[in-house]
Amino acid sequence: MPDSCTVNIATLFAEHPKDRTAIVAGADRITYGQLETEVAKTRGVLTSLGLEPGDRVAILCATNFRFVRAWFGITGAGMVAVPLNPQSPAPEIERELASVGAKAVIAGPAGIAVLEAIDRAMVPTLRHVLRPSAVALPDSIDLDAMRSEVEPVGIVARSDTDLAALMFTSGTAGAPKAAMLSHGNLAANLNQTASTGGRQMRPDDVVLCVVPLFHILGLNSLLNYSLFIGATLILQERFDPMTVFDTVRDERVTVLIGPPTLWVALSQVDLVPGDALSTIRIAMSRAAMIPDRVVEDIAGRFGVRVLEGYGLTEAGPGVIIALEDDTPVGSIGRPLVGVEIRIVDDTGRDVLVGDAGEIIVRGPNVFAGYLDDPESTARVLDADGWLRTGDIAVVDDDGYIYIVDRSKDLIIVSGFNVYPAEIEEVLAAHSGVADAGVVGVPHPHTGETVKAFVVAEAGQEVEEDDLISWCAAELARYKCPTKIDLVDEIPRGLGGKIQRRQLLDG
Repeated sequence: MPDSCTVNIATLFAEHPKDRTAIVAGADRITYGQLETEVAKTRGVLTSLGLEPGDRVAILCATNFRFVRAWFGITGAGMVAVPLNPQSPAPEIERELASVGAKAVIAGPAGIAVLEAIDRAMVPTLRHVLRPSAVALPDSIDLDAMRSEVEPVGIVARSDTDLAALMFTSGTAGAPKAAMLSHGNLAANLNQTASTGGRQMRPDDVVLCVVPLFHILGLNSLLNYSLFIGATLILQERFDPMTVFDTVRDERVTVLIGPPTLWVALSQVDLVPGDALSTIRIAMSRAAMIPDRVVEDIAGRFGVRVLEGYGLTEAGPGVIIALEDDTPVGSIGRPLVGVEIRIVDDTGRDVLVGDAGEIIVRGPNVFAGYLDDPESTARVLDADGWLRTGDIAVVDDDGYIYIVDRSKDLIIVSGFNVYPAEIEEVLAAHSGVADAGVVGVPHPHTGETVKAFVVAEAGQEVEEDDLISWCAAELARYKCPTKIDLVDEIPRGLGGKIQRRQLLDG
């Protein structure tokens, strides 16, 4: 996509051969030409309803072609897309629709149940609910039927600063807020990724997406970027490890990108041969830190090097990426071309090589702020355009960056800073531990102390004293957990990040 003051993210696939396969969703194989036609019909429906450029239209669809049509239909018509999780409870959807002033919702079968449960009176701006023919919903419009009746309409020109999407995130500012991402932000991040050297996606690649499309990783880094490059994108609604292996084999998948939970699950499947991922040439872990042990397990079992990347919703999301096989294990790589990175201390001064500091980011991919929340925006975005990520990192002499932890998760024990991720990595290295989460809890003598939650490997028993001794052999005394609870699971968000507040509340 060329850099321009006039751009619409929906034009990103316009120049590709019309007969090339763009999307594979279930039994459907959609070419780039068919995609263009289908999206134009959706634009026709939206404009025929009297919706105008700038209006907010929510998407409540699973990871399938309905979402793709809705996304490019909304943005192509100059409207603002609001991707939402169709599995969210009705009160949450109600609040999100109301907070953005949504005028319409496009829902697939996955989103109908939650729409049936919301109180429409709580969303006074909502005029239209568009649904599939196969499901009934009072006071709604049959989108499938309308698509066959209306005339397709062209793409509406937008400027770089015009909003393309409102993405809900707890990101760098606590409670979920709607991050404002413009057409220019999203397009810039595509260009930044494509301009960075190393192992890159190509038009002949087959990309498997098992990440929800309402998450920024699935939306811009997978859906948009794959179609921008001209690759073929396979959409899988639900993650299942064996289905991933089957799809990789049957479709000759070459690119697999997902959160650490995907790679952990694949590493634990025994009933697959060592060449099960032999077609993969790009394997990436994004959205959260992946334990070194998992990277090494995947490499040992399948001969595939999982590279890491780093980003956040507020940056569209790509910021730092590893694209070379010789990137040290544990590093997230180097900054994307066109993205400015600094690692700073509490006073805003650059730290020395090897010292920990907060990552701050600047570039055309950085968002405009949180919708209707200038205070939260001011806390993370300064007057010079620098975005405070809240993530702590170090850089080595070769320019490789390593995430240490999130600053908001910092535990302070007797005045010493303790980063939960460091302890979690040590616990995860224990042969009897499948997963671990660490939080700080009040302590009468040290201010805070470390508490860990551990999930045991299937069929194994672990004891609290044994795990504490294990940590004591690896960590300074003040970093060691003083209490470890055995639990059935560690709560994680859609991107794979540990939900530490849930651990504390649970």
